[in-house]
Amino acid sequence: MHHIVFLDQGSLPMVLKPLQSPHTWHDYPQTGPEDVVSRLQGATIAVVNKVRLTAEILASLPGLKMIAIAATGSDNIDLVYCKAHGIVVSNIRNYALDTVPEHALAMLFALRRSLPGWQKDIAAGKWQTSPHFCLFDYPILDIADSTLGIIGSGSLGQSLARKAQALGMKVLFADRKDATMIRDGFTAFDDVLQQSDAISLHCPLTPQTKDLMGAREFGLMRAHAILLNTARGALVHADALLAALRTGQIGGAGIDVLPEEPPRQGHPFLDANLPNLLVTPHVAWSSQQAMRKLADQLVDNMDAFIAGTPQNRLA
Repeated sequence: MHHIVFLDQGSLPMVLKPLQSPHTWHDYPQTGPEDVVSRLQGATIAVVNKVRLTAEILASLPGLKMIAIAATGSDNIDLVYCKAHGIVVSNIRNYALDTVPEHALAMLFALRRSLPGWQKDIAAGKWQTSPHFCLFDYPILDIADSTLGIIGSGSLGQSLARKAQALGMKVLFADRKDATMIRDGFTAFDDVLQQSDAISLHCPLTPQTKDLMGAREFGLMRAHAILLNTARGALVHADALLAALRTGQIGGAGIDVLPEEPPRQGHPFLDANLPNLLVTPHVAWSSQQAMRKLADQLVDNMDAFIAGTPQNRLA
């Protein structure tokens, strides 16, 4: 019988459906690094969302047979170690095809129409004392007939493209930054930056994509262009983005992710107080409908492994 331990169930506030297979179960709302090994002693299946399972930790858990990730991203798991030692790793797929693109579009609408700035003005009493019936402090730009550049052509990028096209946007998919030959259906990375009214990031964090968007890239973007990041925080160089926002080099940014979450030590974005910067606390993925799909698939992944037919494997 498998013993299953969920180390950070508080990160998935949904009631899980019952597993079909006999098992024992223990869960914790959250787990600090110092408690990971002790809590997984005797576990054959570890369920984690953002808890890190390094090679050193995994080497202390010889009975572990499977890691069920309660998310799509796997940068917190040492997949090389798992492959070498026969630990099955399964992740969640295609559960956020609506919620993440909708969040990106919500931030795009808010920034194109300067909603954060208008809220600040109203709170400051500017509308109440205006000589006219409305205010003109910030530009308002329509979504229709604008161009959206998407970096990352996986399921989320493709879903965003379909939704953006339905709104009347032209969509460009960026090829890899270092590409020497441009693939069919893609546009050169720098050309996408130069031609787009908004750029949305939907690529994984790897050594090659860390600081993907920095001073050089912001220098290529249009002065009114908006950057959207619902992928991974470290894709964006924070200081370079703030400089670009403060100097008007680009028009705005919608950020849902930071390099360290939660940001215990703070982060420059959180104190910037800029009307063209919108920050949300890594919630793009978490609509009620999406979390239900995630929770159900998480259980299905464990049932499939126990039945001897693992699915959604990364290792």
